[in-house]
Amino acid sequence: MAKLDISELDTVLYRRPESLEDHPFHFCPGCGHGIVHRLIAEVVDELNIGERVVCVASVGCSVIAYHYFNFDGLESAHGRAPAVASAIKRCRPHLIPFTYQGDGDLAAIGTAEIIHTCARGENITIIFINNAIYGMTGGQMAPTTLVGMHSTSTPGGRKPALSGYPIQVCEMLSTLDGPAYIARVALHNLAAVRKTKQAIKLAFRAQLAGLGTSLVEILSPLSTKTSNGYFFMHGQPPFSVRQRPQ
Repeated sequence: MAKLDISELDTVLYRRPESLEDHPFHFCPGCGHGIVHRLIAEVVDELNIGERVVCVASVGCSVIAYHYFNFDGLESAHGRAPAVASAIKRCRPHLIPFTYQGDGDLAAIGTAEIIHTCARGENITIIFINNAIYGMTGGQMAPTTLVGMHSTSTPGGRKPALSGYPIQVCEMLSTLDGPAYIARVALHNLAAVRKTKQAIKLAFRAQLAGLGTSLVEILSPLSTKTSNGYFFMHGQPPFSVRQRPQ
């Protein structure tokens, strides 16, 4: 099969952003992290902030997010990314730090950090990937798992009488005075992806304007393979790999 030489085309419609590294994809098939990585890279390029931006990854599926970006990045302790990003911003105000965190990281072990970061109105950006489950450790219930949603630790669905109600992060943080911009977006179709990019760009612009904390919660698809060979997708009951829908 003949290969298409991109140089022969009059117009390039699609290419990898300069801020996105050509790195082997390690996330599970169907995961939304790759989409978000590209959107962040596109926004960084469009705002021309690649020399100033710093990614602070935390523990979980986001633990090596900095491998995918062609700008500075580091890893924080579990749940402590907002504290690290706040320190970077205070010590080097010209830098543009952002955190990249999952729901288990931000809304569980990092609950205190995110609440007090927003209460102080730290001038940082937070990218919050919410797939409503612990994807890396086998599909257990997370703080944001919806009522009735199945997981390995709630095989009959989350029951409020037993497990309580999910934490609604945006609604909770919006009661504080420190945040300048909070949005919840999704990745379920192309229109939603475009809105997600707009939200990410607004979040970075809020930081550039010195307005305070900006947070974008992104509802992300997930497929989780557990140790017993089961998959969970979009909160549905478990099914065997051999019975997985095509």
